Amino acid sequence: MLRIHFTGEDLARLRMAPGPDTLWETILSFHRLRDRRGASVFGEWRQETRGRLSGETRLLSAVVPCRGYFPDFLTPPHGPHSLDAGLMRIRETGPERLDAELSRLPGGRPTTGWAAALADGCTTQLGRLADALAAYHQAAVSPYWPHIQARVDADRAARGRALLDGGASELLDSLPPMLRWRAPVLEADYPVDRELHLNGRGLLLQPSFFCRRTPVALHDPKLPPVLVYPVTHTQAPYESPPGPGRTTSLGRLVGHTRSSVLMAIGNGCTTSELARRAGVSLASASQHAAVLRDAGLLVTLRHGNSVLHTLTPLGSALLCGGTPHVPRPRRPSPSPQSSIPERSTPATM
Repeated sequence: MLRIHFTGEDLARLRMAPGPDTLWETILSFHRLRDRRGASVFGEWRQETRGRLSGETRLLSAVVPCRGYFPDFLTPPHGPHSLDAGLMRIRETGPERLDAELSRLPGGRPTTGWAAALADGCTTQLGRLADALAAYHQAAVSPYWPHIQARVDADRAARGRALLDGGASELLDSLPPMLRWRAPVLEADYPVDRELHLNGRGLLLQPSFFCRRTPVALHDPKLPPVLVYPVTHTQAPYESPPGPGRTTSLGRLVGHTRSSVLMAIGNGCTTSELARRAGVSLASASQHAAVLRDAGLLVTLRHGNSVLHTLTPLGSALLCGGTPHVPRPRRPSPSPQSSIPERSTPATM
């Protein structure tokens, strides 16, 4: 069990991440890729992703074990959508930190191969690792980013509603079942027993699509505290842009009433609020929400005794007359010094 100890100052500094984090999703998706569980959500994604990979997994496996600890330097704070900024932070990791964090791997400090040179602080190997992360992200995460963002945004809306209804304590009490708020301690299901004292630094809550079953925290207690926890999954991730079946569903949206319902959702609302805002009956609001959800324009998440509807990036783009932004980092061109070895194929802390 992980026990996170809050003070009054920590509750005042509790905050939600502004969106999905590219590097957390990249590292945790690599865990899901090697995990056979969760086939209903991740099975098709695994098959599609493996078909796009070309050797990145062997390199990443040397520093990201199948389960348990992985180095903190792989998930630096860099902003929710900036993969380039995160990779730059990784490239700037100092040799002492590399040695210390790689020495904590289950097999101890690497003694052979490229990982040993990385532990020695070799900047060429650090760049090679960053290139492999960028290539893996492009294959495994980037094609599904709108879906990942929609699920995280839906979770954020539910937590924001809880914060407005009852403050920080209500927000902590609204977190998924593997997290339990027993003031002044937040308890979490965890592979090992650990005590984390925030000591006035506050806590960043980071919802994650690829986190599964248990939350994840940084190993080093001196780093800014962050708790990554799994969002609720209602469907498997799909690639963007949507396929023909989803396009057919979009055709059902034609009509003034349904457009009004879509606009009424705003930053998130319950079905009752949606009916009131759109001027329709409760049953009609529920029916329209179901059609919008089937078309991939909104996400519905249970909040207490009601449900909360939020727009997906596609739904927001439809209202704005644009297209959802899908970050697609360029696949790095391997140089002779940074070529990626050929393919081989956590549960997290």
